[in-house]
Amino acid sequence: MSRLPVIFFGHGSPMIALETNDTTRTWKAIGDAVGRPKAILCVSAHWLTRGIAVTAMTKPRTIHDFGASFPKALFDQQYPAPGSPELAARVREILAPTPVALDESGWGLDHGTWSVLGKAFPAADVPVVQLGMDATKPPAWHFEIGQRLAPLRDEGVLIVGTGNIVHNLPAMDWGDRHCRPYDWSQRFNDYIKTAIVEDAPERAVDFESQGQDAQRSVPTPDHYWPLLYVLGARQPGDRVAFAPDHIEHGSLSMTTVTLTPQAA
Repeated sequence: MSRLPVIFFGHGSPMIALETNDTTRTWKAIGDAVGRPKAILCVSAHWLTRGIAVTAMTKPRTIHDFGASFPKALFDQQYPAPGSPELAARVREILAPTPVALDESGWGLDHGTWSVLGKAFPAADVPVVQLGMDATKPPAWHFEIGQRLAPLRDEGVLIVGTGNIVHNLPAMDWGDRHCRPYDWSQRFNDYIKTAIVEDAPERAVDFESQGQDAQRSVPTPDHYWPLLYVLGARQPGDRVAFAPDHIEHGSLSMTTVTLTPQAA
């Protein structure tokens, strides 16, 4: 079985689930290029845990984890992909001796997962397992977990992270989606992209070294951490692609990172 890519999606607002635009068309093209993996392991910005957990149910529910101000059409969205208790057990095995809780009822697929997969894999016929990020751990720990998950790429599993390199909601220009990015958000986004191109993950792990740019771009780490899992799962020779690659509302990076094996 050939090695699969590993992908970080800049997922943006859940409203993208109702949209068809250049971003969603690019996500669909990414999914088409991958084909049909055996399963998908998704690390979403929206599932923070104490300790590691994975969804282990056969039919994960679609979670509408956002405020009531969003339209009914968004709450009506469903992504009925099957789960995979087998993949959940494999994740626990591969991460041993680190404990991994098998969640059989508490969670499901949150909007960080289904708003993206609904565009990239719209048939919802590929089993999906979510991995919860331990909110008590530092960036280097999340990167290391990604490294330990990397063998799954050779087992037919597509590893996906969804979040945003830059995610500062209070600073967003809500009235202009296509406004010029703030200088600090563009600098930070470019800094992380350069670290990825140069295969220098230690710079992405130590993102706080960027001072005020990092503090403004990553005011909380939840949307940034999924990128570290993806970079951890990177293998020598992986080709880097950034598409989509832009910043919306001034401070919401939609940059998606695809790392593809050379032979693919």
